Amino acid sequence: MSRSALIVGNWKMYKTVAEGLDLATAIKNATAPTVRGREISVAIAPPFTSLYPIGKRLEGSTVALAAQDCFWESQGAFTGEVSTAMLADVGCRFVIVGHSERRQLFGETDAAVNLKSKAILKAGMSPIICVGETEKERDAGEMRGRIMAQLAEGLFGFTSEMMARSVIAYEPVWAIGTGRVATTEQAQEVHALIRQYLHAQLGEVAQSVRILYGGSVKPNNIAGLMAQPDVDGALVGGASLRAEEFLQIVRFHEAPATS
Repeated sequence: MSRSALIVGNWKMYKTVAEGLDLATAIKNATAPTVRGREISVAIAPPFTSLYPIGKRLEGSTVALAAQDCFWESQGAFTGEVSTAMLADVGCRFVIVGHSERRQLFGETDAAVNLKSKAILKAGMSPIICVGETEKERDAGEMRGRIMAQLAEGLFGFTSEMMARSVIAYEPVWAIGTGRVATTEQAQEVHALIRQYLHAQLGEVAQSVRILYGGSVKPNNIAGLMAQPDVDGALVGGASLRAEEFLQIVRFHEAPATS
Protein backbone atom coordinates (compact mmCIF):
# COMPACT_ATOMS: atom_id res chain seq x y z
CA MET A 1 0.00 0.00 0.00
CA SER A 2 1.29 3.44 -0.90
CA ARG A 3 1.30 5.80 2.09
CA SER A 4 1.81 9.54 1.80
CA ALA A 5 4.91 10.85 3.56
CA LEU A 6 4.64 13.02 6.67
CA ILE A 7 7.44 15.32 7.83
CA VAL A 8 6.86 16.96 11.23
CA GLY A 9 9.04 19.71 12.69
CA ASN A 10 9.13 19.65 16.50
CA TRP A 11 10.41 23.05 17.62
CA LYS A 12 10.56 22.00 21.28
CA MET A 13 11.19 25.03 23.60
CA TYR A 14 12.65 27.26 20.92
CA LYS A 15 11.47 30.38 19.06
CA THR A 16 9.62 33.43 20.30
CA VAL A 17 6.38 34.36 18.55
CA ALA A 18 8.18 36.73 16.18
CA GLU A 19 10.92 34.20 15.42
CA GLY A 20 8.34 31.46 14.93
CA LEU A 21 6.29 33.55 12.53
CA ASP A 22 9.38 34.18 10.41
CA LEU A 23 10.24 30.47 10.33
CA ALA A 24 6.66 29.37 9.64
CA THR A 25 6.36 31.88 6.80
CA ALA A 26 9.55 30.63 5.16
CA ILE A 27 8.35 27.02 5.39
CA LYS A 28 4.86 27.90 4.18
CA ASN A 29 6.11 29.80 1.15
CA ALA A 30 8.44 27.03 0.01
CA THR A 31 6.39 23.89 0.71
CA ALA A 32 4.69 22.03 -2.14
CA PRO A 33 2.10 19.24 -1.60
CA THR A 34 4.01 16.86 -3.84
CA VAL A 35 7.70 16.26 -4.50
CA ARG A 36 8.52 14.35 -7.67
CA GLY A 37 5.03 12.87 -7.76
CA ARG A 38 4.90 11.65 -4.15
CA GLU A 39 2.38 13.23 -1.82
CA ILE A 40 4.10 14.79 1.16
CA SER A 41 2.36 16.25 4.21
CA VAL A 42 4.23 18.76 6.36
CA ALA A 43 3.43 19.85 9.91
CA ILE A 44 5.19 22.10 12.39
CA ALA A 45 4.86 22.01 16.18
CA PRO A 46 5.71 25.39 17.75
CA PRO A 47 5.55 26.09 21.50
CA PHE A 48 2.09 26.68 22.95
CA THR A 49 2.59 30.46 23.02
CA SER A 50 2.95 30.58 19.24
CA LEU A 51 0.22 28.17 18.17
CA TYR A 52 -2.52 30.72 17.54
CA PRO A 53 -0.54 33.30 15.54
CA ILE A 54 1.31 30.67 13.56
CA GLY A 55 -1.95 28.84 12.90
CA LYS A 56 -3.37 32.03 11.43
CA ARG A 57 -0.23 32.49 9.33
CA LEU A 58 -0.56 28.95 7.94
CA GLU A 59 -4.21 29.35 6.91
CA GLY A 60 -4.73 28.49 3.26
CA SER A 61 -1.41 26.63 3.04
CA THR A 62 -0.56 22.94 2.89
CA VAL A 63 1.43 23.10 6.14
CA ALA A 64 -0.45 21.71 9.15
CA LEU A 65 -0.24 22.95 12.73
CA ALA A 66 0.76 20.52 15.49
CA ALA A 67 1.11 20.78 19.27
CA GLN A 68 3.85 19.24 21.36
CA ASP A 69 1.67 17.92 24.19
CA CYS A 70 -1.79 18.14 25.74
CA PHE A 71 -3.88 17.09 28.73
CA TRP A 72 -6.67 14.55 28.47
CA GLU A 73 -9.38 16.39 30.40
CA SER A 74 -11.51 18.80 28.37
CA GLN A 75 -11.47 21.51 31.05
CA GLY A 76 -11.08 22.00 34.77
CA ALA A 77 -8.77 23.03 37.60
CA PHE A 78 -5.57 21.71 36.03
CA THR A 79 -3.12 24.59 36.38
CA GLY A 80 -0.57 24.76 33.59
CA GLU A 81 -2.27 22.24 31.30
CA VAL A 82 -3.75 22.71 27.82
CA SER A 83 -6.74 20.68 26.66
CA THR A 84 -7.29 19.05 23.29
CA ALA A 85 -10.35 21.27 22.76
CA MET A 86 -8.13 24.33 23.12
CA LEU A 87 -5.62 22.93 20.63
CA ALA A 88 -8.32 22.10 18.11
CA ASP A 89 -9.74 25.59 18.58
CA VAL A 90 -6.48 27.22 17.41
CA GLY A 91 -6.29 24.97 14.36
CA CYS A 92 -4.07 22.05 15.38
CA ARG A 93 -4.40 18.90 13.31
CA PHE A 94 -1.74 16.82 15.10
CA VAL A 95 -0.54 16.49 18.69
CA ILE A 96 2.71 14.81 19.73
CA VAL A 97 2.40 12.51 22.76
CA GLY A 98 4.87 10.31 24.60
CA HIS A 99 7.98 12.08 23.31
CA SER A 100 11.07 10.72 25.05
CA GLU A 101 11.75 14.10 26.66
CA ARG A 102 8.26 14.09 28.15
CA ARG A 103 8.82 10.54 29.40
CA GLN A 104 12.31 11.13 30.82
CA LEU A 105 12.01 14.67 32.19
CA PHE A 106 8.35 14.81 33.21
CA GLY A 107 7.48 11.20 33.99
CA GLU A 108 4.96 10.67 31.21
CA THR A 109 3.71 7.09 31.30
CA ASP A 110 2.24 4.80 28.67
CA ALA A 111 -1.10 5.07 30.50
CA ALA A 112 -0.97 8.86 30.13
CA VAL A 113 -0.09 8.49 26.45
CA ASN A 114 -3.18 6.33 26.04
CA LEU A 115 -5.48 8.86 27.73
CA LYS A 116 -4.02 11.75 25.75
CA SER A 117 -4.25 9.90 22.43
CA LYS A 118 -7.91 9.07 22.95
CA ALA A 119 -8.67 12.68 23.91
CA ILE A 120 -6.86 13.93 20.80
CA LEU A 121 -8.90 11.64 18.57
CA LYS A 122 -12.14 12.64 20.29
CA ALA A 123 -11.29 16.28 19.55
CA GLY A 124 -10.91 15.51 15.85
CA MET A 125 -7.11 15.61 15.66
CA SER A 126 -4.45 12.94 15.10
CA PRO A 127 -2.02 11.83 17.81
CA ILE A 128 1.63 11.30 16.90
CA ILE A 129 2.42 8.55 19.40
CA CYS A 130 6.13 8.27 20.20
CA VAL A 131 7.83 5.03 21.22
CA GLY A 132 11.48 4.13 21.57
CA GLU A 133 14.18 2.45 23.61
CA THR A 134 17.15 3.80 25.54
CA GLU A 135 20.73 2.88 24.73
CA LYS A 136 20.83 0.69 27.85
CA GLU A 137 17.70 -1.17 26.76
CA ARG A 138 19.03 -1.71 23.23
CA ASP A 139 22.42 -2.94 24.46
CA ALA A 140 20.68 -5.33 26.87
CA GLY A 141 18.61 -6.84 24.04
CA GLU A 142 15.41 -5.34 25.46
CA MET A 143 14.46 -3.18 22.48
CA ARG A 144 11.66 -5.44 21.22
CA GLY A 145 10.11 -5.87 24.65
CA ARG A 146 10.23 -2.16 25.39
CA ILE A 147 8.61 -1.15 22.09
CA MET A 148 5.92 -3.82 22.43
CA ALA A 149 5.09 -2.72 25.99
CA GLN A 150 4.77 0.92 24.93
CA LEU A 151 2.47 0.00 22.07
CA ALA A 152 0.37 -2.40 24.14
CA GLU A 153 -0.45 0.14 26.84
CA GLY A 154 -0.32 3.26 24.69
CA LEU A 155 -2.82 1.80 22.21
CA PHE A 156 -5.00 -0.02 24.74
CA GLY A 157 -8.65 0.09 23.69
CA PHE A 158 -7.89 1.38 20.19
CA THR A 159 -10.19 0.34 17.35
CA SER A 160 -9.12 0.06 13.72
CA GLU A 161 -10.84 3.38 13.02
CA MET A 162 -8.89 5.09 15.79
CA MET A 163 -5.63 3.60 14.56
CA ALA A 164 -6.31 4.76 11.00
CA ARG A 165 -6.35 8.35 12.26
CA SER A 166 -3.17 7.99 14.31
CA VAL A 167 0.54 8.24 13.56
CA ILE A 168 3.36 6.33 15.26
CA ALA A 169 6.85 7.82 15.66
CA TYR A 170 9.83 5.62 16.48
CA GLU A 171 12.50 7.61 18.25
CA PRO A 172 15.50 5.68 19.55
CA VAL A 173 16.27 7.67 22.69
CA TRP A 174 20.00 7.19 22.19
CA ALA A 175 19.82 9.07 18.87
CA ILE A 176 17.83 12.15 19.95
CA GLY A 177 19.91 15.30 19.95
CA THR A 178 23.12 13.27 20.13
CA GLY A 179 24.16 13.47 16.50
CA ARG A 180 23.87 9.67 16.36
CA VAL A 181 21.27 8.18 14.06
CA ALA A 182 20.00 4.66 13.66
CA THR A 183 21.22 3.02 10.49
CA THR A 184 18.63 2.57 7.80
CA GLU A 185 18.61 -1.15 8.63
CA GLN A 186 18.02 -0.48 12.34
CA ALA A 187 15.21 1.95 11.58
CA GLN A 188 13.53 -0.44 9.15
CA GLU A 189 13.81 -3.33 11.63
CA VAL A 190 11.88 -1.44 14.30
CA HIS A 191 9.37 0.12 11.90
CA ALA A 192 8.60 -3.33 10.50
CA LEU A 193 8.23 -4.66 14.05
CA ILE A 194 5.75 -1.89 14.87
CA ARG A 195 3.73 -2.58 11.72
CA GLN A 196 3.68 -6.31 12.45
CA TYR A 197 2.37 -5.59 15.95
CA LEU A 198 -0.35 -3.32 14.60
CA HIS A 199 -1.35 -5.96 12.06
CA ALA A 200 -1.53 -8.66 14.72
CA GLN A 201 -3.71 -6.50 16.95
CA LEU A 202 -5.85 -4.55 14.47
CA GLY A 203 -5.54 -6.21 11.07
CA GLU A 204 -5.17 -4.59 7.67
CA VAL A 205 -5.37 -1.02 8.97
CA ALA A 206 -1.69 -1.49 9.87
CA GLN A 207 -0.80 -1.08 6.21
CA SER A 208 -2.23 2.45 6.12
CA VAL A 209 -0.68 3.75 9.37
CA ARG A 210 2.21 6.15 8.89
CA ILE A 211 5.26 5.33 11.01
CA LEU A 212 7.78 8.15 11.34
CA TYR A 213 11.43 8.02 12.33
CA GLY A 214 12.77 10.54 14.83
CA GLY A 215 16.33 10.85 16.06
CA SER A 216 18.90 13.30 14.66
CA VAL A 217 17.22 13.46 11.25
CA LYS A 218 19.27 15.61 8.89
CA PRO A 219 19.31 16.41 5.14
CA ASN A 220 22.19 13.95 4.67
CA ASN A 221 20.37 10.93 6.13
CA ILE A 222 16.71 11.48 5.27
CA ALA A 223 16.82 9.92 1.78
CA GLY A 224 18.26 6.67 3.09
CA LEU A 225 15.65 6.49 5.82
CA MET A 226 12.80 7.28 3.45
CA ALA A 227 13.95 4.56 1.06
CA GLN A 228 12.96 1.93 3.63
CA PRO A 229 9.58 0.26 2.99
CA ASP A 230 8.17 0.92 6.47
CA VAL A 231 9.54 4.43 7.06
CA ASP A 232 6.82 6.90 6.12
CA GLY A 233 8.28 10.16 7.29
CA ALA A 234 10.23 11.89 10.03
CA LEU A 235 9.80 13.67 13.34
CA VAL A 236 12.49 16.32 13.06
CA GLY A 237 13.95 18.18 16.03
CA GLY A 238 16.92 20.53 15.76
CA ALA A 239 16.97 20.56 11.97
CA SER A 240 13.40 21.92 11.91
CA LEU A 241 14.55 25.19 13.50
CA ARG A 242 16.26 26.35 10.31
CA ALA A 243 14.01 26.76 7.29
CA GLU A 244 16.58 25.83 4.67
CA GLU A 245 17.63 22.66 6.50
CA PHE A 246 14.05 21.60 7.21
CA LEU A 247 13.01 22.18 3.61
CA GLN A 248 15.91 20.04 2.42
CA ILE A 249 14.46 17.24 4.54
CA VAL A 250 10.99 17.82 3.11
CA ARG A 251 12.51 17.52 -0.37
CA PHE A 252 14.13 14.22 0.54
CA HIS A 253 13.86 12.89 -3.01
CA GLU A 254 16.54 15.39 -3.98
CA ALA A 255 18.99 14.25 -1.29
CA PRO A 256 21.57 11.46 -1.74
CA ALA A 257 20.69 8.29 0.20
CA THR A 258 23.13 7.31 2.95
CA SER A 259 23.05 4.46 5.44
